[in-house]
Amino acid sequence: MTAPATEPQAPSWERDGVRLEIEGELAVVTLCQPKRRNAQSPALWRALTAAGRELPGSVRVVLLRAEGVSFSAGLDRAMFTAEGIPGEPTFLQLAAEGDKELDDTIASYQEAFTWWRRPDLISIAVVQGHAVGAGFQLALGCDLRVVAEDVQFAMKETSLGLVPDLAGTKPLTELVGYARALEICATGRWVGAEEAAAIGLANLAVPGAELDAAARDLAGALLAAPRGAVIETKALLQGAAGRSFEEQRSAERAAQARRLRELAGIGD
Repeated sequence: MTAPATEPQAPSWERDGVRLEIEGELAVVTLCQPKRRNAQSPALWRALTAAGRELPGSVRVVLLRAEGVSFSAGLDRAMFTAEGIPGEPTFLQLAAEGDKELDDTIASYQEAFTWWRRPDLISIAVVQGHAVGAGFQLALGCDLRVVAEDVQFAMKETSLGLVPDLAGTKPLTELVGYARALEICATGRWVGAEEAAAIGLANLAVPGAELDAAARDLAGALLAAPRGAVIETKALLQGAAGRSFEEQRSAERAAQARRLRELAGIGD
């Protein structure tokens, strides 16, 4: 089946390393600076945040992919220099900010990593090669992960004297458990495709040549189910950890009542 024509995207986003394409109910967000191994900067984060805000309401599934041999090599190394990135605060300038200003700045960076779990969407990270630090956390920001057999995840922040602060610690802990998450973060070691699949970090690991096709197959399967049922199911699962067993049973009953009434045409 021929995919619908993609919509034009703001050229400034591509300069910052992000391309957005809409194919009906599917959106494809691409990190598009392969020569830089899709290194991340505040400009790229602003572009990712803007991409999330620009999605039309018809989109149900989002693929996050990257051009080149690496998904993302992590933070742009210029951020660690005294000069920093032109037009962006240096680490020293960030450290000198007041508590509220610094908190607001980091919160603005985190926005690029959090919208992927919106209740009306299912997001899939399509990961090849290195996904380091901010790259690892960006993949963790998505609901699902399909990885190539050459994938190498690593959380290198602690080796730099920092902590993972781009919203990656909670999903990592939920996926692999506290002890393994602590070990992965504190050591900064590499996690390959086989281990990622075994511990629940990756939903699927495939040969690199099959990566895009596998991700699109998964997207197609997600789109085959009625949207309302998927949204209600996602909400049930997202909230399950914070509910007691009885509270979860109650949430299931309420969700099913809404579904039955919608299907019968007698909803609100």
